Amino acid sequence: MQKKDVAKLKLPDTPGVYIFRDARRRILYVGKATSLRARVRSYFNTNISEGRGPLIVKMLEEARTVDYQQTDSVLEALILEANLIKKHQPNYNTKEKDNKSFNYLVITNEIFPRVLVVRGRELFTAWKEKDAKYVFGPFPSGSSLKEALTIVRKILPFRDSCLPAQAGTPASESTQSKPCFNRQIGLCPGVCSGEISREEYASRIRDIRMLFSGKKDALIRTLEKEMKAAAKRQEFERAQEKKQQIFALQHLRETALLGSEYKVSSGGGTERIEAYDVAHISETARVGVMTVIEDGAPSKSQYRKFTIRTAEKGDIAALEEILRRRFEHNEWRLPSIMVLDGGVAQKNAAQRVLDEYGYKIPLVNVVKNERHRAARIVGNQPLIEKWEKQILQANSEAHRFAVTFHRNVRRKGLR
Repeated sequence: MQKKDVAKLKLPDTPGVYIFRDARRRILYVGKATSLRARVRSYFNTNISEGRGPLIVKMLEEARTVDYQQTDSVLEALILEANLIKKHQPNYNTKEKDNKSFNYLVITNEIFPRVLVVRGRELFTAWKEKDAKYVFGPFPSGSSLKEALTIVRKILPFRDSCLPAQAGTPASESTQSKPCFNRQIGLCPGVCSGEISREEYASRIRDIRMLFSGKKDALIRTLEKEMKAAAKRQEFERAQEKKQQIFALQHLRETALLGSEYKVSSGGGTERIEAYDVAHISETARVGVMTVIEDGAPSKSQYRKFTIRTAEKGDIAALEEILRRRFEHNEWRLPSIMVLDGGVAQKNAAQRVLDEYGYKIPLVNVVKNERHRAARIVGNQPLIEKWEKQILQANSEAHRFAVTFHRNVRRKGLR
């Protein structure tokens, strides 16, 4: 399949799922996208072999067409992707990861079921069949699934860890002495405090099952019937709750979700900062790195090294390769801030990659002086003011890590 073939498809700039098919219309690969147009086009960049690896290159050689299904939100794209992978078992999805590396949504087999994200290797080894009543997935990205559940839980609160109150026993006398933290912030429906009956909670679990089965429209119709019935019984508080759930489900697209749709306002930002740097001497021993600051401290287990593969010279080409390879790892949590070493050229390069993958993540540049020390930070000023120390720390760590990696590669090359 060629880039010119993709141009003819007139893909929309909307969330959805894309499906690569071979000459016999067999499904080769399924993926989700914030922007179908940007995501599919990204597969046909000149540096595809460096950015995505030989498996995806082989898939593209076999592909003859791309189908797509638009969705109202990234959340629905995530769910549709998982359901299509489960149904069709596309060859290149299963080659990319075995079922033990995927993530699954599990609803436990309990009187008040818990809703959990479980890694495949745990689900297929430590869990017993009787422990999981419903299993949804596979989901290629655990971080995306967790962020999706964060949104779903605001609409349909559920239990994940608290202890149910004993039947007929006030919360103060039960094994859960007081409402759990999630109950206090509205993310638990009151299982721990005895505020929700077994029957009501079973209905909540039904709603979550319908949503993750891709039946959002049917779920909305069910909630509308329940809202009208509650109003008829003059249970106006319950009717209002159903109305709010319906509204939220109908407006999922406006919800900032899955990292790929971050909307950062003044003073916004969260706790994961990633920094990138490139090191070489006259284009020899070319390497790059990624460092991570989480909760204000270096997370060295998440640092990553990249040996630059592209034949194209220069730091910009190297940076683009690093970022493409980084975003191919769906299992890595997305950053809330990306820190680049350099100026406008580096920022433009990073923005091109973000556009390809459909991500909206704030970019911050650390500009150095002639002594290679930080002279100024350029980017979203409220973010810089809030996270200046961590931004500089991430940048410094990236430079140190890149130089050390480069020296080791050079040393090995001289042996």
